[in-house]
Amino acid sequence: MSPTLLAPPLAAVTTFEKSTLVLGLLLMVGALASGIARRSFLALAPIFLLAGLLLGDGGAELLHFDPRSEFVADLASVALIVILFRDGLEVEGELLQRHWHWPARKLIVAMPITAGVVALAAHVLLELDWTSAFLLGALLSPTDPVLSSSVVTNPRVPQRVRHSLNLESGLNDGLALPPVLALSAALVVGGEDDFVWWRFVLQDVGLGLAFGLAAGLLASLLLPRGAYTSEAMPAHQRALYALGVAFATYGVAVLPPHGNGYIAVFVCAMVLGIRRPDVRHYFEQRSDDIVEIVKLGVFVVFGTLLTFDGLFADGWGAVALVAVTLVLARPIAVWAALAGLRIDRVTKAFMSWFGPKGVATMTFSLLVLAQPIPGNRELFDLAALVVLCSVIAHSLTDTPGTEWFARRSEKRAERAR
Repeated sequence: MSPTLLAPPLAAVTTFEKSTLVLGLLLMVGALASGIARRSFLALAPIFLLAGLLLGDGGAELLHFDPRSEFVADLASVALIVILFRDGLEVEGELLQRHWHWPARKLIVAMPITAGVVALAAHVLLELDWTSAFLLGALLSPTDPVLSSSVVTNPRVPQRVRHSLNLESGLNDGLALPPVLALSAALVVGGEDDFVWWRFVLQDVGLGLAFGLAAGLLASLLLPRGAYTSEAMPAHQRALYALGVAFATYGVAVLPPHGNGYIAVFVCAMVLGIRRPDVRHYFEQRSDDIVEIVKLGVFVVFGTLLTFDGLFADGWGAVALVAVTLVLARPIAVWAALAGLRIDRVTKAFMSWFGPKGVATMTFSLLVLAQPIPGNRELFDLAALVVLCSVIAHSLTDTPGTEWFARRSEKRAERAR
């Protein structure tokens, strides 16, 4: 029998088969490493991004994905649905607590300032037109705790600081989405007069809000309460019900008259979480594996699309933009948002630094890359370079920075007592 019949050449192996092998091996290694280090998968997410970079177009070229393929667009959509739904459910758990005004200020004030500073830098340093510059600013405005898990999970860090950073990162995904969609829609038409902002607000945002409110209310009413639910529906079925609500809401919202499904999912999750805290509780307990697999899959696929030539195509201007985003825009925004509050400078500096760029920026960038937007590859590469540098910088400073701040906070509390 011919050897080729027993062992097909590597070229005959499909991208899906190679992807499942790589993802499976990475999950195994991640699980073993997390067990040894007693840390979650979140701390290992940067490794998945770097693995994608080394195995993709910028490295060994073992994995290749067409950025405009349906697979990449669908993966980004699934990731956004799951992440936005989980983030929306978390609103009730933290926003209505007594320490809500720190994250509220950062969401309302710091996010627009961050986007504005990044847009100004992109316009000056890279000569992007203002619409593209503000789209890049919107892509880089959300933060993510994926790259700073110790900060939001270490009980020695003051609870108020942890909750502020965690809630900010949970909510800014959904708040950054409308400007990303609006600016993308404005660029898709290639400078023509087809885009009307008020029509976008009414259709995309308005219908998205309406569908989300209706779906969340209906889902909360359909699920029985009391003893019947506890006896007849196991915990995993209630978590499955919530996940079904997420995808059903998206599917209904995108039907004619075509509202925005992502906004609908986020709003639906907030309504459902507020009306049914039991659903939020069981979904958070049972959905960790699904959320993390989706996130890690995005990290790998995102990494495979990166190339060193593309990342540094804009030369020192791109490097300067990274510096502005990580060490200038975020501190300016946080300092302005928290002005007037009795917060010491070290705490402000700590919260300013730990605003890493992660899953939200990656998934939004994938959506932009999949659309016929002039210069979308440049926008993707610039956002990717910021994410890659954030991966390295925040992963290296996560644990030592948290330990230092925790010791400082304990000493201050001891002196106060």
